[in-house]
Amino acid sequence: MHLVDAHCHLEMDAFDADRESVIARARAAGVDTLLTIGTDLASSRQAVALARAHPGIYAAIGVHPHEVARMDEATAPGLRALAADPKVVAFGEIGLDYYKEYSPRATQLARLREQLGLAAELRLPLMLHVRDAHDEIQAILRETGVPCGGVVHCYSGSSAQAKTYLDLGLLLSVPGVVTFKNARTLVEVVQQVGVEHLLVETDAPFLAPEPHRGKRNEPAYVRLVAERVAGLKGLAPEAVAEATTRNFFALFHPDGR
Repeated sequence: MHLVDAHCHLEMDAFDADRESVIARARAAGVDTLLTIGTDLASSRQAVALARAHPGIYAAIGVHPHEVARMDEATAPGLRALAADPKVVAFGEIGLDYYKEYSPRATQLARLREQLGLAAELRLPLMLHVRDAHDEIQAILRETGVPCGGVVHCYSGSSAQAKTYLDLGLLLSVPGVVTFKNARTLVEVVQQVGVEHLLVETDAPFLAPEPHRGKRNEPAYVRLVAERVAGLKGLAPEAVAEATTRNFFALFHPDGR
């Protein structure tokens, strides 16, 4: 079974001690393709460097809503320069996070619009982070459009909000949370949304699926996510792996595929 981890953070220091072993375990688990995600300019550079060094690893560049208050005049030129690398296949993670509000809402909104414009200029699909702000970001995306498509990572919205994202041409990425006993809303969404609209992810090092909940997550565990999605949809795990891999390549076109 061949799988894609559509969203992880292999560049983070949580993996400094054993990054190569983590990548090897992912390969052994059938995870042939990984997308590692920047959260600011520095980590975007690290993500690109990691992708350059490993076949099958690709990078997304952008500034997470928690970090946008620290954006400055060097950020956009730096991201533009990184976007020239063929291993960069997405812009993000960008979005709105009204749950923790590490950056003020007004700043998040302004920087989101700036980054949406930059992503459109660079012709990159979006990697969206949305927490407690689905209606707000959907209103913005209806206004701006989504010219290159994208994905809502670690989906946390309702079934009705999921339909709106699909109408906007976006995919939904299912995290390890789907294995948690209290994930009723996400389970409902997975059961209702066609597999042709889904990706699977770990968000490693965060949100490890059962039975690893509470420990460091890693890309090998995306297999557990795919198996849970398969069970919820009455499909073979291989069918979910094949569909989500196909969806990933159709959206991001890594290596021009």
